[in-house]
Amino acid sequence: MDIGLLLLRLVLALILFTHAAQKLTGWFGGNGLRRQGEIFASLGLHPGRGMVLAAGLSELIAGGLLLLGLLTPVGALLATATMLVAGVTLQLNSGNFWNVAGGGEYPYVLAAAAAVLGFTGAGAYSLDAALNGAAWATLVQEPAAWVGILVVLAALAGATPFALVVRRAAGAR
Repeated sequence: MDIGLLLLRLVLALILFTHAAQKLTGWFGGNGLRRQGEIFASLGLHPGRGMVLAAGLSELIAGGLLLLGLLTPVGALLATATMLVAGVTLQLNSGNFWNVAGGGEYPYVLAAAAAVLGFTGAGAYSLDAALNGAAWATLVQEPAAWVGILVVLAALAGATPFALVVRRAAGAR
């Protein structure tokens, strides 16, 4: 199980890092901050550049925490919320769930994978496990179900205002 959790964390971290780099720098075929800001604004996320910075930094921080397996519920929360916002934005603007039609299917899968880590913790191959003596270690090493539930609920609460803004903007077009 620990190797599976490590692989999940590594894959999610890599995807989050590349998403952030696409938004913020234009690497990996991305648009970069200016152009991505224009796109975000056209989707109803204002100010566009500020929203891109927030999304990119959330992805970078989440990716770093998940890569290291440090404060894993926090990384899981950031990743889940950011990917929920991405999924809802794509789905509401395309009018379709499926990725092939411009919908939010793929970000939803990433959000679900990140949420899983809120329930399982990072596993044995993590800084959470290495920092066993810390006061918060028990909470993040083998989280109780309520930690995972809290990650999901907090991500939903964080994504809801963005979903409402995007829904209003999509309805106005």
